[in-house]
Amino acid sequence: MLTEKQLSQIKKLQRQCESFENLRLKLNWDMLEQRTDERKEDFFHYEAGELAAFIGLYGFGNKVEMCGMVSPAHRRKGIFTSLFKEAAEAAKFQRYEQILLNVPSTSHTAKGYLKKVPCRFAFSEHQMRWQEGPTQLEEGVTLRQSRPEDFAFEVQIDVDCFGFHPDKAHEYNQSIKNDDRQQFYIIENNGKAAGKVRVAADSGVAWIYGFAVAPSEQGKGIGRKMLKTIIADQHQQGNSVFLEVEAKNNHALKLYEACGFKVYYTQDYYRLSNG
Repeated sequence: MLTEKQLSQIKKLQRQCESFENLRLKLNWDMLEQRTDERKEDFFHYEAGELAAFIGLYGFGNKVEMCGMVSPAHRRKGIFTSLFKEAAEAAKFQRYEQILLNVPSTSHTAKGYLKKVPCRFAFSEHQMRWQEGPTQLEEGVTLRQSRPEDFAFEVQIDVDCFGFHPDKAHEYNQSIKNDDRQQFYIIENNGKAAGKVRVAADSGVAWIYGFAVAPSEQGKGIGRKMLKTIIADQHQQGNSVFLEVEAKNNHALKLYEACGFKVYYTQDYYRLSNG
């Protein structure tokens, strides 16, 4: 696990980089704070005892996201390039099928660096925030806590809806279940499991993750009803509600917008070429 000192150093460097370019870095703090010793996922470079560069790997089934940063005071020294090569080799060694480089869409520095890297644009991802307004609990579908016997269903949802390989989906679901800060839910329609979602709420902020409805249950309005139910519940608890969606996923984007979400920031993803 990362130490409290390491986490503090990463946060400090993140603030420096974000302030310097007026941007947001997606460092997946929910994952950083739950690291294990099973894999090499975090890469550090220090100058005079201060963290000068950092890269994190974030596995999602058969793909891994890579996000990093280097102190403005230590750029153009080759530091980040060395760290990037080390992180990329580790990702390849771990046999991920896809390596995705995550950069803020507004970062000219990151875009310039990627021109030197063998990669191509894959997609953009929007961070969306619910704009406060009227809320209501929807009838017709129910939300209950996930149980151990739901595990196979949750794995299959990731295979069917997110394109995970079955083995990777099993491994991924096992790993996220260790995060006790997230609530795991099963969406039911007429008493039958129809989908799943998880919610991470902390300090007045709630993030919705892994929201998906089984292919056989899609087209019935289940997703819209369940999303409104989650919004109403989190709003009642005093939480602001956020989620993420791929820009090219027009169906999901329209659903979220219809439920009151608006884009407030965008991340771009580039697929690293094999080699």
